Amino acid sequence: MSSPVLSGQVAECEGLRQVSTVIAHRDLESTLLALQPALELARYPWWILGSAAVVLHGADPDEIRDVDVLLDQRDCEAVFARLGLEPRRGQPDSRFRSAVFHRWNQASLPVELFAGFCILEAGTWREFVPQTRIAAGIGAARAYVPERAELIALLRRFGRNKDLLRIAALSAASPSPSRSGSA
Repeated sequence: MSSPVLSGQVAECEGLRQVSTVIAHRDLESTLLALQPALELARYPWWILGSAAVVLHGADPDEIRDVDVLLDQRDCEAVFARLGLEPRRGQPDSRFRSAVFHRWNQASLPVELFAGFCILEAGTWREFVPQTRIAAGIGAARAYVPERAELIALLRRFGRNKDLLRIAALSAASPSPSRSGSA
């Protein structure tokens, strides 16, 4: 039999988690709405990746620290200009690099916009361009994400602990309730 104090603490923690999830979703919606005018200038496909994409698939990645937007390099000038940014060369790290990268901090969540995205695998840099694209939404905001299976495969390629948690969240969630059609 569980202790009433312990049960109350668990319920309180679960309640706090639900509140933080609602706030995170509201911040994501607000951020996507702030990005929308710039992304409408894109002439080529673009995608939301990472934890924001997990949320757009109806899963809970536990936290959303930023919104990752993969652009086609040909759209960077127009999209970045609308956001008041100058396209600049990305700085590679040990696993990822982008031909163009910029961080935009004028929304509820920071936004990382990048193009020419590559992943280091087996000593070789491989460019990643999603092969699938579906429309998804949260509240009034609409965006594009890779299909669930492709997103899971990408997260597996990333291989970080947070990506494995995102895979688990996607696997546990029901199929994309936020989906609003294909693109």
